[in-house]
Amino acid sequence: MKSVFARLASDFLSAIVFLVIYLITDNVVLATSVAIAGAIAQVIYARVKGRELNYMTYASLALVVVLGAITLLTNDPRFMLAKPAIAHFAIGLIMLKRGWMLRYMPPIVVETVPEYVTAAGYAWAVLMFVIGVGVIAVASTGDLKLWAFYLTVVAGGAKILAFAVQYVVLRLIVTSRRRAAARA
Repeated sequence: MKSVFARLASDFLSAIVFLVIYLITDNVVLATSVAIAGAIAQVIYARVKGRELNYMTYASLALVVVLGAITLLTNDPRFMLAKPAIAHFAIGLIMLKRGWMLRYMPPIVVETVPEYVTAAGYAWAVLMFVIGVGVIAVASTGDLKLWAFYLTVVAGGAKILAFAVQYVVLRLIVTSRRRAAARA
């Protein structure tokens, strides 16, 4: 679990840096420039350390550079604010792969209720798309405080709630099926 949070922090580091610097300085050019430099530095650091970089890392770098350049040209932070939406859409697309979630489940769940795990995987994809649309809607306002609130409280809270509901539902279904199998 710790590695998942570390990966998420790494993936969203440029957005976090952009937000912090922009909130402190109210300077779009400075915040965007530092975010772009930070994203490039992340990739260089990983390469120097010999870490293998995946497609998502390069896609994230490309998004930061392209959206950052548009932000610099227009002096409009909304383009940088839209980056997390693109990430959510990409993750949602990946989650549309049938059975993607099975490898993350304990064997007892996979053996007992694989069809529910597959359905949960599709539900997660829908959640990512909904959050992505919300990010775009909030980013289009240009209100950084609302955007930060949406990403941390609303989007983060929705994911935590979805995880908790999934855990409880799968646990109840597995327990029910195992009891029924023991009686039979």
